[in-house]
Amino acid sequence: MSNSASGSSSKTRVGLSQQSEPTFKRKRAVFQKDLQHMMYGFGDDPNPLPETVALVEDIVVEYVTDLVHKAQDIASKRGKLLTEDFLYLVRKFNRCTELLSMNEELKQARKAFEVDEEKLATIE
Repeated sequence: MSNSASGSSSKTRVGLSQQSEPTFKRKRAVFQKDLQHMMYGFGDDPNPLPETVALVEDIVVEYVTDLVHKAQDIASKRGKLLTEDFLYLVRKFNRCTELLSMNEELKQARKAFEVDEEKLATIE
């Protein structure tokens, strides 16, 4: 079966993709130089291993593809894909990250408080 859009609806393709994952070919190493510079900017080696750059590229492409699909799902209710759909998803992700970091801070504060209680109990 071909991946052409003629004669098949998106629902048919979605149902088929659950059975066997379609093979979409994408150009490799498109973002290699940019990713190398970004990785260096975030503290990596000036010349990272090609395998590392390829892995980071795969992760980034997968993330962006997933983000676009989610935005498309949100926009399908309205029938139009807007920039606000992407902004909504990015804000939602930032809020989740913020809540996770706050949760970690609370865990550390509780841990420090438990240590103080134990010290007080041994002193008394």
